[in-house]
Amino acid sequence: MGLNDPGKPVLTGPDVRLRPLAASDADAVIAGMNDAESMRLTGSHGTFTPKQVAAHCARVAAASDRWDYAIEVPDAFGPRMLGEAVLNEVDPDNRSANIRIAIWVPEARNRGYGTEAMRLLTGFGIRQVGLHRIELHVHAFNPRAIRAYEKVGFRLEGTLREALLWDGARIDTHVMAVLASDWPA
Repeated sequence: MGLNDPGKPVLTGPDVRLRPLAASDADAVIAGMNDAESMRLTGSHGTFTPKQVAAHCARVAAASDRWDYAIEVPDAFGPRMLGEAVLNEVDPDNRSANIRIAIWVPEARNRGYGTEAMRLLTGFGIRQVGLHRIELHVHAFNPRAIRAYEKVGFRLEGTLREALLWDGARIDTHVMAVLASDWPA
Protein backbone atom coordinates (compact mmCIF):
# COMPACT_ATOMS: atom_id res chain seq x y z
CA MET A 1 0.00 0.00 0.00
CA GLY A 2 1.42 3.36 -0.98
CA LEU A 3 1.22 6.57 0.95
CA ASN A 4 -1.26 9.35 0.38
CA ASP A 5 -0.01 12.65 -0.99
CA PRO A 6 -1.91 15.26 0.99
CA GLY A 7 0.43 18.06 -0.06
CA LYS A 8 1.69 20.38 2.65
CA PRO A 9 -1.34 21.93 4.31
CA VAL A 10 -1.22 24.36 7.22
CA LEU A 11 -1.95 22.43 10.43
CA THR A 12 -3.73 24.38 13.14
CA GLY A 13 -4.41 23.50 16.76
CA PRO A 14 -5.78 25.49 19.68
CA ASP A 15 -2.49 27.31 20.33
CA VAL A 16 -0.06 26.25 17.61
CA ARG A 17 0.04 26.74 13.88
CA LEU A 18 2.32 24.61 11.70
CA ARG A 19 2.94 26.10 8.28
CA PRO A 20 5.15 24.61 5.59
CA LEU A 21 8.75 25.73 5.89
CA ALA A 22 9.70 28.18 3.15
CA ALA A 23 13.00 29.26 1.64
CA SER A 24 12.39 32.64 3.28
CA ASP A 25 12.66 31.00 6.74
CA ALA A 26 16.43 30.60 6.45
CA ASP A 27 17.23 33.51 8.80
CA ALA A 28 14.90 32.15 11.51
CA VAL A 29 16.41 28.68 11.14
CA ILE A 30 19.94 30.09 11.47
CA ALA A 31 18.93 32.05 14.58
CA GLY A 32 17.42 28.91 16.08
CA MET A 33 20.51 26.90 15.34
CA ASN A 34 22.54 29.45 17.31
CA ASP A 35 20.67 28.57 20.51
CA ALA A 36 23.11 26.46 22.54
CA GLU A 37 20.37 24.66 24.50
CA SER A 38 18.54 23.64 21.31
CA MET A 39 21.77 22.30 19.86
CA ARG A 40 22.45 20.29 23.05
CA LEU A 41 18.94 18.84 23.26
CA THR A 42 19.00 17.76 19.63
CA GLY A 43 22.59 16.54 19.85
CA SER A 44 23.59 18.75 16.92
CA HIS A 45 27.36 19.11 16.69
CA GLY A 46 27.70 20.79 13.32
CA THR A 47 27.68 24.39 12.27
CA PHE A 48 26.19 25.59 9.03
CA THR A 49 26.73 28.65 6.89
CA PRO A 50 23.83 30.92 5.96
CA LYS A 51 24.22 29.73 2.37
CA GLN A 52 23.90 26.06 3.42
CA VAL A 53 20.81 26.79 5.53
CA ALA A 54 19.19 28.80 2.74
CA ALA A 55 19.80 25.93 0.29
CA HIS A 56 18.38 23.42 2.80
CA CYS A 57 15.24 25.51 3.37
CA ALA A 58 14.66 25.85 -0.36
CA ARG A 59 15.24 22.13 -0.91
CA VAL A 60 12.86 20.92 1.83
CA ALA A 61 10.19 23.44 0.84
CA ALA A 62 10.14 21.87 -2.63
CA ALA A 63 10.52 18.23 -1.49
CA SER A 64 7.55 15.93 -1.98
CA ASP A 65 8.83 13.13 0.27
CA ARG A 66 8.98 14.99 3.59
CA TRP A 67 7.04 17.56 5.57
CA ASP A 68 9.01 20.39 7.20
CA TYR A 69 6.96 22.84 9.22
CA ALA A 70 7.60 26.14 10.98
CA ILE A 71 6.08 26.24 14.46
CA GLU A 72 4.23 29.47 15.12
CA VAL A 73 2.13 30.67 18.03
CA PRO A 74 0.55 33.77 16.50
CA ASP A 75 -0.97 35.39 19.59
CA ALA A 76 1.83 34.74 22.06
CA PHE A 77 5.01 35.74 20.25
CA GLY A 78 3.89 37.43 17.06
CA PRO A 79 4.51 35.94 13.65
CA ARG A 80 8.04 34.71 14.31
CA MET A 81 9.05 31.11 13.96
CA LEU A 82 9.55 29.42 17.35
CA GLY A 83 10.98 26.19 16.00
CA GLU A 84 10.40 23.40 13.54
CA ALA A 85 8.55 20.10 13.33
CA VAL A 86 9.62 17.63 10.65
CA LEU A 87 8.26 14.35 9.29
CA ASN A 88 11.04 12.81 7.20
CA GLU A 89 12.92 9.60 6.36
CA VAL A 90 9.68 8.28 4.89
CA ASP A 91 9.66 4.59 3.99
CA PRO A 92 6.64 4.15 1.68
CA ASP A 93 6.97 0.34 1.51
CA ASN A 94 6.62 0.01 5.27
CA ARG A 95 4.47 3.14 5.73
CA SER A 96 6.85 4.50 8.35
CA ALA A 97 8.70 7.74 8.99
CA ASN A 98 10.81 9.65 11.47
CA ILE A 99 9.60 12.74 13.31
CA ARG A 100 11.57 15.47 15.03
CA ILE A 101 10.88 18.79 16.68
CA ALA A 102 12.84 21.70 18.13
CA ILE A 103 11.65 24.77 20.01
CA TRP A 104 14.42 27.32 19.53
CA VAL A 105 13.01 30.30 21.44
CA PRO A 106 13.79 29.80 25.14
CA GLU A 107 10.72 31.70 26.43
CA ALA A 108 8.48 29.45 24.31
CA ARG A 109 9.64 26.28 26.09
CA ASN A 110 7.64 24.60 28.87
CA ARG A 111 4.34 26.00 27.54
CA GLY A 112 2.98 22.91 25.80
CA TYR A 113 3.70 24.17 22.29
CA GLY A 114 6.01 21.27 21.51
CA THR A 115 3.45 18.73 22.66
CA GLU A 116 0.74 20.34 20.54
CA ALA A 117 3.04 20.56 17.50
CA MET A 118 3.92 16.87 17.89
CA ARG A 119 0.24 15.95 18.20
CA LEU A 120 -0.64 17.91 15.05
CA LEU A 121 2.16 16.48 12.93
CA THR A 122 1.75 12.92 14.21
CA GLY A 123 -1.99 13.02 13.52
CA PHE A 124 -1.32 14.39 10.05
CA GLY A 125 1.20 11.62 9.37
CA ILE A 126 -1.18 8.88 10.44
CA ARG A 127 -4.49 10.24 9.12
CA GLN A 128 -3.56 12.15 5.97
CA VAL A 129 -0.27 10.60 4.85
CA GLY A 130 -1.34 7.09 5.83
CA LEU A 131 1.66 6.15 7.95
CA HIS A 132 1.51 3.04 10.11
CA ARG A 133 4.54 3.86 12.29
CA ILE A 134 6.25 7.09 13.29
CA GLU A 135 9.43 6.96 15.33
CA LEU A 136 11.86 9.36 16.95
CA HIS A 137 15.12 9.41 18.84
CA VAL A 138 15.47 11.44 22.04
CA HIS A 139 18.52 11.84 24.25
CA ALA A 140 18.32 10.75 27.89
CA PHE A 141 19.19 14.25 29.13
CA ASN A 142 15.94 15.62 27.64
CA PRO A 143 13.20 14.44 30.04
CA ARG A 144 10.94 17.38 29.05
CA ALA A 145 10.78 16.06 25.48
CA ILE A 146 10.27 12.47 26.65
CA ARG A 147 7.23 13.56 28.70
CA ALA A 148 5.82 15.51 25.75
CA TYR A 149 6.23 12.52 23.42
CA GLU A 150 4.55 10.22 25.95
CA LYS A 151 1.60 12.63 26.18
CA VAL A 152 1.20 12.36 22.41
CA GLY A 153 1.22 8.54 22.58
CA PHE A 154 4.81 7.60 21.76
CA ARG A 155 6.12 4.58 23.63
CA LEU A 156 9.67 3.72 24.58
CA GLU A 157 10.89 0.84 22.41
CA GLY A 158 14.53 0.68 23.37
CA THR A 159 17.72 2.48 24.21
CA LEU A 160 20.78 3.02 22.08
CA ARG A 161 23.36 2.92 24.83
CA GLU A 162 25.88 5.76 24.86
CA ALA A 163 24.95 6.74 21.30
CA LEU A 164 25.72 10.45 21.75
CA LEU A 165 29.01 11.99 22.83
CA TRP A 166 28.29 15.42 24.30
CA ASP A 167 30.85 17.54 26.12
CA GLY A 168 32.95 14.46 26.83
CA ALA A 169 30.06 12.44 28.29
CA ARG A 170 28.41 9.42 26.68
CA ILE A 171 24.62 9.84 26.60
CA ASP A 172 21.97 7.19 25.94
CA THR A 173 19.48 7.80 23.12
CA HIS A 174 15.96 6.41 23.43
CA VAL A 175 13.90 5.15 20.51
CA MET A 176 10.20 5.93 20.81
CA ALA A 177 7.38 5.25 18.36
CA VAL A 178 3.64 5.46 17.86
CA LEU A 179 1.60 3.14 15.64
CA ALA A 180 -1.56 3.99 13.75
CA SER A 181 -3.36 1.42 15.91
CA ASP A 182 -2.32 3.45 19.01
CA TRP A 183 -3.76 6.65 17.55
CA PRO A 184 -7.31 7.70 18.41
CA ALA A 185 -9.82 7.32 15.57
